[in-house]
Amino acid sequence: MTRTYNFCAGPAAVPTPVLERAREELLDYQDRGLSVMEMSHRSPEFVAIAETAEADFRALLQVPDNYKVLFLQGGASAQFAMLPYNLLGNGGTPNYLYTGIWGKKAIAEARHLGGAHIAASSEANGLTAVPRPQDIQLSADAAYLHYTDNETIGGLAFDYIPESVPGRSEEVPLCCDMSSSILSAPLDVSRFGVIYAGAQKNIGPAGLTMVIVRDDLLDRAKPETPTMFNYRVMAENGSMYNTPPTYGWYLAGLVFDWLKNDIGGLDAMTAINDRKASRLYGAIDASGFYSNPIAPLNRSRMNVPFVLADESLNAMFLEEAEAAGLLNLKGHRSVGGMRASLYNAVSEAAVEALVDFMSDFEKRHG
Repeated sequence: MTRTYNFCAGPAAVPTPVLERAREELLDYQDRGLSVMEMSHRSPEFVAIAETAEADFRALLQVPDNYKVLFLQGGASAQFAMLPYNLLGNGGTPNYLYTGIWGKKAIAEARHLGGAHIAASSEANGLTAVPRPQDIQLSADAAYLHYTDNETIGGLAFDYIPESVPGRSEEVPLCCDMSSSILSAPLDVSRFGVIYAGAQKNIGPAGLTMVIVRDDLLDRAKPETPTMFNYRVMAENGSMYNTPPTYGWYLAGLVFDWLKNDIGGLDAMTAINDRKASRLYGAIDASGFYSNPIAPLNRSRMNVPFVLADESLNAMFLEEAEAAGLLNLKGHRSVGGMRASLYNAVSEAAVEALVDFMSDFEKRHG
């Protein structure tokens, strides 16, 4: 079987060594005569899998001891509601930076619980650049400041951590949706109150969500917070208040092991990601046929949108790309064009193959 190159934004590519190991252990995990997906989540075997996965995740990101790591369900979209439920118990207004579709969805969920303040927005520039720190205006009663580190659909990424902004104090925790960027580079977790990420980009298959939450924030939940939404309940129960997505947790653990031992950690991973993004953006910028709309300072390394000079060629581009083994390059329906997602599991060879195809297509149709 020949593996194709998968540029899907999610569910995204999974490292081939991880899939191969999962295949080997699918029917018989460590001579136990059953699959991980058949195990009780409370069995010693699965508890060991869970503990190893968390330890490796903590090691990769150097998560401080005063943070809990949760393995939850519901995707990042559930966190859009869980975050305000868990951080508005002391009152105040949630503050948001609006830079794209996923940030907009997070804001909408906060408004269901009473309101949200837009501290800064990229709407005026067409969502092509993030607000600068001096443009961020917090409300006087800010309960937290939330932003989306990398907008998957638009390919817009922050070039800084918006912590030093006018009016913000330690009482206003910084919260971030890192679904598309987590584990793509080293990160100073101590600068955040809450970080969350859907798994289906850099962590593993869809169905699992990672949450990193500082201990002192575990007691800020609104009284009416549903039990399944309560960070403290989940933390006290080791993310097993109910049956967790066990197989997704296991696969995430294999990805963490791959990052640590095959890749060499996040310093090595970010160097690879830099090369991949530079190669593709360089090809786009050198062309008169392709273009990227995002301000260079805020170009995402994970999601690279681009358009063809002649939109009538879009269908042909996608058809020929698929025939060449380059899959899932169609842009999101809300923005059109093309999009190549370059998550950790996408190899440099895949990017090189894409660049070669784009060059050939331009020669034939440009």
